[in-house]
Amino acid sequence: MTTARVPVLRIYCSDAWPGLIEACDVAMRAVLAAKVQRVQKQGCVGVQSYGVHWPCLLPQHGPGKKHDRPIVLADWQRPILESHPGDFLRGLFHSDGCRVANRVTVRGRAYVYPRYMFVNESADIMGLCQWSLDLLGVAWRMNRRNSLSVARREAVATLDRHVGPKS
Repeated sequence: MTTARVPVLRIYCSDAWPGLIEACDVAMRAVLAAKVQRVQKQGCVGVQSYGVHWPCLLPQHGPGKKHDRPIVLADWQRPILESHPGDFLRGLFHSDGCRVANRVTVRGRAYVYPRYMFVNESADIMGLCQWSLDLLGVAWRMNRRNSLSVARREAVATLDRHVGPKS
């Protein structure tokens, strides 16, 4: 995120999701950026903005891997997340999650149903995801130490309203 002179926020978005590229640009402009650049790379676009205040808005950023350092909300961030858990979850699921058609066979009969999965090595980020799902009343369960599943029909419908497809 930082360079020697001015901090830069860079978010790389796959070319396959032009709606996310545009949403990223709009979000950067809405919170801080006067100018946003899009840099085409092979298979993706880097959406970036330089600004001395990016570290103030993203105090969780730091050296090293996310799962090796604490990821804790600043006091001023907590009420924002409490007011907008669906938007936060949208970002989490669009970056480290997916919506899949789960296929199971029970007593010889095949069933297919939608399910959301979120995978992250950071226990802190997983905890923030769980907390946000709880705020929305979405039932979830851990199917591995680093993987969360949302499979109940009403829970998936709630996430469909908040997360939506990658567009």
